Amino acid sequence: MDRITAIEKSLTAFTCGLFGFIPFIGLIPGIYALICWAHIRADFRNQWNPASAYLDCGVILSLLGLGASFLIAAAAIVQFS
Repeated sequence: MDRITAIEKSLTAFTCGLFGFIPFIGLIPGIYALICWAHIRADFRNQWNPASAYLDCGVILSLLGLGASFLIAAAAIVQFS
């Protein structure tokens, strides 16, 4: 992969991470952001990625959104059971 592809995929992961931050609505974009993060980290292991800050922020946002979705679902299950 070239550096332009890494930047584009990093920004895609950031955008999906932003949408993934929304509980339940952003489940699929959040999971996609994690997949993009894994692919970029594997393909660019020893290379400089100028958009790595965006990549990391996107992953953090998607993890927060997925965690919030899980906690809300767990609380609803406990509440209604």
